[in-house]
Amino acid sequence: MPPKKRGPLQTVQRETDVIKREVDLIGVNVDALLQQAAKLDASDRTETFERCKELQRTVEEISKTLKKLSKADEPAPVGNYDQCKRDEEKRLLNLHERLQSLAVQLQPQDETAGPSSSQTEQESDEENSDEKDESTEDEDTEEEEVHDDYEDDDDDADSDDEDTDIGQTATGQGPVSYVALGAFTGEEEGDLSIQKGEVLKVLSKNKDGWWLAQNSNGQKGMVPKTFLKMSSLQDNERENEDEEESEEEQEESDIKSSKTSNWNTVRKAVTEIDATDVLSAMGAIPPGFRPSTLSRFLEEGTSYRASHFIQPKLSQSQLSFKDLHMDPDTGKVHGHLSRVSLTLTLWSCRMIPTPGVGLQVLSRHVRLCAFNGTQVLSNIHTVRATYNSKSPKTWSFSPRMTGMLACLLDGDCFLRCDSESPDLGILFELGVTYIRNSTGERGDLSCGWAFLKLFDESGAPITLRTQELTIHGGTPFERDTDMDSTSTKRGYPTGVFHQMLLSRKMPKLVVKLKSPNTHSRMLLNLLPDTIVGSLSTVRLLVTYRQILADALLLDRVTMSNADLICSSVLATFPDVLDQPDLMDAFRKSWTESESNLRRSDKRDINVLKQMFVSVYMGSVFPLLYSADMPAPCWADEEAESQRARIIYSPSQKISVETMLSSQCSHQAFDITQVTYDLISKAQH
Repeated sequence: MPPKKRGPLQTVQRETDVIKREVDLIGVNVDALLQQAAKLDASDRTETFERCKELQRTVEEISKTLKKLSKADEPAPVGNYDQCKRDEEKRLLNLHERLQSLAVQLQPQDETAGPSSSQTEQESDEENSDEKDESTEDEDTEEEEVHDDYEDDDDDADSDDEDTDIGQTATGQGPVSYVALGAFTGEEEGDLSIQKGEVLKVLSKNKDGWWLAQNSNGQKGMVPKTFLKMSSLQDNERENEDEEESEEEQEESDIKSSKTSNWNTVRKAVTEIDATDVLSAMGAIPPGFRPSTLSRFLEEGTSYRASHFIQPKLSQSQLSFKDLHMDPDTGKVHGHLSRVSLTLTLWSCRMIPTPGVGLQVLSRHVRLCAFNGTQVLSNIHTVRATYNSKSPKTWSFSPRMTGMLACLLDGDCFLRCDSESPDLGILFELGVTYIRNSTGERGDLSCGWAFLKLFDESGAPITLRTQELTIHGGTPFERDTDMDSTSTKRGYPTGVFHQMLLSRKMPKLVVKLKSPNTHSRMLLNLLPDTIVGSLSTVRLLVTYRQILADALLLDRVTMSNADLICSSVLATFPDVLDQPDLMDAFRKSWTESESNLRRSDKRDINVLKQMFVSVYMGSVFPLLYSADMPAPCWADEEAESQRARIIYSPSQKISVETMLSSQCSHQAFDITQVTYDLISKAQH
């Protein structure tokens, strides 16, 4: 058996372990270095200081790599992936702060005991030279440190203060005294706990907002600058100049003291907003474009994916299922009505602004979900648009093509939602995935959004017909933003004809809502209460639900039994549901097998369940764990092409001979590939 392939997250964990061991070794030796500072050669101290700086840069690089990782990058399933990733980010942040503390202790200290004037001048020159070198190095990583530590534009505002305070220390006037504005309890090694009103001496200041301070007992440690206020007369002199900055610092103080658990999400949002501002300043994106909200939700884990919503939902007592029941007479899944159960077709998008030069668009798409004005209620379904360079502002869907239409391009969708919210509706977000030609940076932008409310003010359902929805700029969580300059004229008093012409220039999304026919309604009622997806996959989803019901409601020894269930189909089909190209391969094999069935067999659920298992295990399951199959990557043309070659290659016909062949390599076996865990999979 080939050695088990190490996943990206595991690689990051191993690299972090190596750095932590080295940092621990430096921490053990740093006290000895400081005690022997008078006898120690300066080169030894400088070498250790430079090693700390080098490790800091390594930690920053690993942090960048970790931020870009997703669960789809792993060659094998990783249990509790999101929690592991957050823990690793916290470890790296702690290592970075610890290295900063060590570097501060190792750098040349200021002489405060009254040395001779010539010696003081020489040391001052050396320190100024060091500050210039460090400032040059800090400029290269300033933007990363700003985002990592929630320090925004006030670094520039405080630079004059920092230069003044450090200069005073260098000339022998001693550290500047500060008063603690509030109590701070150190949580990490190297932090200094302080009490409100305590007077501290600040020995050095870092641009990350953590300052090295000393209390009256001689204890030293790192303290957030937002907890400190200057106690000298210089505070009054700066009061007028820093009036605006104090408000920003107060906001940062609130953020620091609150210790919220969503730092990573906030950091990511700030980074994306800054990237959007840069693109706007370059003229690369039109007004109203924002970082994609729904794309960010999809990257946070499986909570907004179809693989999560296809799973059974537990009742309030969590002792039975809320939306999965068996009909005792027929042995089939019992149909369940939902408040909203409809089909819709995406027709076209008109007058959509196009990104400017410098950006290469990799994908144009529409993401849709159930929405109540404040919360996403269902999974997020994506339909990729067809683009014609002759009409750059028009998007179309469901292109005419020979053979089976890919579900990613299929504009025919279904939506089920059982929410009782009076504001229940469908949220549409138009988006593009781009890459910057100059830097190679990838990103997802929202080109606008539209919300279709499904119930009127009286609570009655709206008429299901073709809807022409106006596209709004910004995000669904902010006030309406104009998409272009022409939209600003809407408030001006103009003639009817002028308004008609202006309306034709507004970005629009055309959607056709339909009530499902009898057969489609029967199939949709067998699905979960809340789910959105492609209409072409309904038959497969219904059959999977029947197999799931048999395993959970009939084959278990007792309803209180929660042991692992041996079934590769139940364990892995949800993962396939999140990969459109594998779903297309499954649909193709299913259609070919179904065409060979007799008419009576096509209505026999037992025959369909057996065929489902046979087709799935013979076509898709081996591909899911093939070592040659690259991990799915959204809007990556090279990865998509390589996956398509493997999926549809004639040499990839799956059989016992090919699976056991030495030329066919697979990922290392994992128990999750063949077992279904009810406790972790069911919706609570």
